[in-house]
Amino acid sequence: MQLPFSIDEFLAVFRAYNVAVWPMQVVLYLIGVGLVVLALRTSSRWARWGIPGGLALLWAWMGAAYHLAFFADVNPAARLFGGSFLLQAGLWLVWASRTRDLTFQAPGVRRLIGGALFGYAFVVYPLLNFAVGHAYPTMPTFGAPCPTTIASLGLMTWATPRPPWYVWVVPVLWALVGTSAAFTLGIREDLGLLAATVLAIAAQLSARRAPAPA
Repeated sequence: MQLPFSIDEFLAVFRAYNVAVWPMQVVLYLIGVGLVVLALRTSSRWARWGIPGGLALLWAWMGAAYHLAFFADVNPAARLFGGSFLLQAGLWLVWASRTRDLTFQAPGVRRLIGGALFGYAFVVYPLLNFAVGHAYPTMPTFGAPCPTTIASLGLMTWATPRPPWYVWVVPVLWALVGTSAAFTLGIREDLGLLAATVLAIAAQLSARRAPAPA
């Protein structure tokens, strides 16, 4: 895939973004971790709105503060990406409004897969950044699309009942876009997007086959 920017221009976008928004990276990281804690510790009444609401905040930030404000400087398609992410922010809230008994405490394999995705997004991803030579500020931090999408897929894996199709479309499409760009640009840490998407979809298909409780 021929991209309209070079790897140096791509990494320069992260440098400009990280310098400009500091210390929001820390705030966004804490919001992401907080959503996982909320899923683990609270009742469905709080999780139903708190987790989709937090996801809406993260995706609106990515759409406006990353794609439209910075990535669009080197990639015209970022305007489309930004609009899609802002749409996704609204779809998280639509999901909450239409799912009365929404919880995030899935058992068994789904729980393990979701936990693995969180581990990758919050721990492995930043460590891989340093391992491959993408030191701060020239690195994707949490609140940028790829690690945040992986964490979002983890929360979707934990969701019961299964998330409807319309909240899957943008994350899955972004995973495909991000994975293809990762191959082209050599951003190896973003290859986790593909694995995360396959695991999240497999977990949902597994839940669909599971018999309903008596």
